[in-house]
Parts: sequence; C-alpha cells; structure tokens
Amino acid sequence: MREAPDPAVQPGTVRIRVRAAGINFSDLLARQGLYPDAPKPPCTIGYEVAGVVEAVGPGVTTIRAGHRVVATTRFGGQSELVVVPTASVFPLPDGWSLEQGAAFPVVYLTAHHMLVRVAAARRGDTVLVHAAAGGVGLAVAELGRLLGVRVLGLASPAKHGVLREYGVEPFDSRDPRWFEAVRRVAPQGVDVVLDAVGGDSWRHGYRLLAPAGRLVCFGASGLSESVQRNLLKTIWRVIRFPRFAPLALMNDNKSVAGVNLGHLWNDQALLAPQIEALLGYARDGKLTPRVDRSFPLAEAAAAHRYIHERRNIGKVVLAL
Repeated sequence: MREAPDPAVQPGTVRIRVRAAGINFSDLLARQGLYPDAPKPPCTIGYEVAGVVEAVGPGVTTIRAGHRVVATTRFGGQSELVVVPTASVFPLPDGWSLEQGAAFPVVYLTAHHMLVRVAAARRGDTVLVHAAAGGVGLAVAELGRLLGVRVLGLASPAKHGVLREYGVEPFDSRDPRWFEAVRRVAPQGVDVVLDAVGGDSWRHGYRLLAPAGRLVCFGASGLSESVQRNLLKTIWRVIRFPRFAPLALMNDNKSVAGVNLGHLWNDQALLAPQIEALLGYARDGKLTPRVDRSFPLAEAAAAHRYIHERRNIGKVVLAL
C-alpha cells in the first residue's frame, strides 16, 4: 500500500471513487513477473472497477458525479481513485452490488468474445471449458445457456455441485486422464475448447476437437501453480508448449485461436457492441456475476494466495 496524489480529470474522462476492484489471473502473473504487458514494478495492477463517479472532465455530458458505474482499466484499477475515458465507463446494472460490478467486465467480455466472435458457437454445439468454476468458466456457463450450447466443465470435484447448478456437465480436472472421460461423453468430439491452462492441456484439447472444431487459448495458468514463481520450471514448460502447424490444421480441419483481451481493451469498435449485448442480458436478469469472496484492499496478498490455491468459485474482488 502506498499514497499517491489524486489523479486529475482530463477532457473526456471521469474520476471514479473505487469501491471494488476485480482480480484476474493476469494480475497474479504480473505480480510474479510472468505477464509481459504489465508495467515495470512497483506498479498498480487491475483491469476492472466499480464505484461512484466523483468528478467529470470538460466535455463530458453523459455521465454525472454520483453515478454508480462499472469501468475498465488497463492496469491501475486497484486504487482508491481512477481516471478513465468515458468510453470505458458503464452504468452499474440495477440490483447489482458494487462487488458484482467489479466482477463483471473482464470475465464476461472474455467469455462472450471467445464464444460469439472467435469460436462462433452455434445452438447445439458442445463446448469444453477449463477452470469451469472460475469467473470466466461460470460466465461461459451462463452465456452457453443463452446460446443453447452444451457446456462441459473441468474443475476439482468439490466444485462440481455448483457447476451442475449452472447446467454444466462437470469433469475432474485433477484426473490426469480427464480427456478420456470427456471423449466418452462426446465420442464425436467437441466443437469448441476454451483453455486457459496451456501446455499438454492444449494438446489434449486439440485431439478432442470434432471436425471443424475450434481450440481457443486464452491463458497459461499452468505457468503459475504456486505463490512463488520457479523460472526454470516456467521456461521448461514454455519450451514444451505445442506448436500448431498450418498444414496440419488444414488437413485436420481444425482451428486454433488465441485471445488476450488486454490487447483489445482500446478497440471500442470491437468491444462496445459486445459490452452492450452483455449489459442487455444483465438488465434482463439473465446474467449475475458470482462473487466468491471480497478481501479488503490491504489484504490483496491473501486474495492472491486464495486464487493461487484454486479455492474460489467465481470471482475474487478487493473492497475499498
């Protein structure tokens, strides 16, 4: 924790008094020095916040002081005050807590972008998602229900009950032969695999794909299995990551795509329609972020340990 001057509003921006800030696995990787996009330490991390507008800059007419809002940030979100462009600010849906607002942007945008834009999932498709009880996984489950797809989810057995409540068919992520269990229930293969683990997991997911199937890689949590990093082990795992050759993809009639939402954060033409669609679902009561636990900002280290230990079901947020 450190003190900093209050940020000043500029034309076209607003200053938000943050009440809750989301934590994502990219924040954990940034802390360990394993996330290339992160600012050089010491830095403030955080991609999403919810709070109350405190001041607006010149030229801002659509947002007023006192509005309860959700906002996206490219780092810097885990602060008492943030200044962001108006294009990155959205109204907090009615009935949502500020913690739910902070749990919304990253995971739902990631899930929507992967399912709708990248994988073009259609009604009747079978989708396999890793870390199914995490924030992105549960967002995939909710959106999958809206899209009419069958969702298979990998998670530890203690989380399977919750997955069933979301309509997900659960599989034990700790079973080294999990891919055989998936094959038994989807003998023709799965249409979409959403994988944020990396390494051998990508290999197994690719083999599980049906003809014209799509593997979407959106993280590499396998590089960070504990609170302390191990650079030698990390390098070895990166070296062993699979390489997908174009000719093999052609012959197999399969696709491999990558998603890094942080690199799209400023592409309003791409993201704005997706955010509006998600907000529409939220207003209709079709999406509800699940906040597993809220930690005080001063206990951010404990929050990171909690996620590293894979204890959360849904999102973990920091409360200010």
